[in-house]
Amino acid sequence: MAASDLDYMKGDIQALRKTLMNAESVAVLTGAGISAESGVPTFRGEGGLWRNYRATDLATPEAFERDPELVWEFYNWRRKLIGGVQCNAAHHALARLENLIAKFTLITQNVDGLHFQAGNRNVLEIHGSIWRVRCTRCHLTTTDRSPDLGPRPVCGSCGGLLRPAVVWFGEALDPEILGKAVEAVRSCQVMLVIGTSSIVQPAASLSLEAKSGGAVVAEINLEATPHSRFMDFALHGKAGEIVPRLVEDWS
Repeated sequence: MAASDLDYMKGDIQALRKTLMNAESVAVLTGAGISAESGVPTFRGEGGLWRNYRATDLATPEAFERDPELVWEFYNWRRKLIGGVQCNAAHHALARLENLIAKFTLITQNVDGLHFQAGNRNVLEIHGSIWRVRCTRCHLTTTDRSPDLGPRPVCGSCGGLLRPAVVWFGEALDPEILGKAVEAVRSCQVMLVIGTSSIVQPAASLSLEAKSGGAVVAEINLEATPHSRFMDFALHGKAGEIVPRLVEDWS
């Protein structure tokens, strides 16, 4: 079979749709690309600057220790921005897919909560949530959807300084959540990898875990990634246009 024929098969959206319809267990990994279509800036590329700071320089424990007010100014800006956006057609389609599949797990690298807003329930937020805060003294974690928490928010329990309950660069993922994600991809029949560059570890390795478990793995992204050649399907374009087509006209 010629390479061009293989490329065509990888981009066959109807074949992927039929594969999903026959699956009893599906895992989905989403990244910044799916939320970018709703207007959420990404850490990389043109949206990665805030007041001439690189977001990757502010989302670190060192930056918070050095200047917590600056970091909180950045996160309050993000909270206001994300609070004003809406989930898009891809988010809604994934919520529908969860209702169609017997065993469904959505793993997201995003902290915006848009999957919950769309209606997904079985969601693993491996990088945490911008809508949760954690005390740096007593470590109590709570949910707070206020658009602006001020320059130095404090814990209502002990008075300690709060920080966003997200995983910053240089920090380890929660081992319990990561373990559930690995278990989901190892046991699934089909895995969708949507809107992620397949660069950031350990999330980037999840598709390879799924492949090693015998799953059909499909990539949906604006452009090719380092993992495209390993994928059974590689559909390149907007998630908001591709993902809804995977669930249309299901009974």
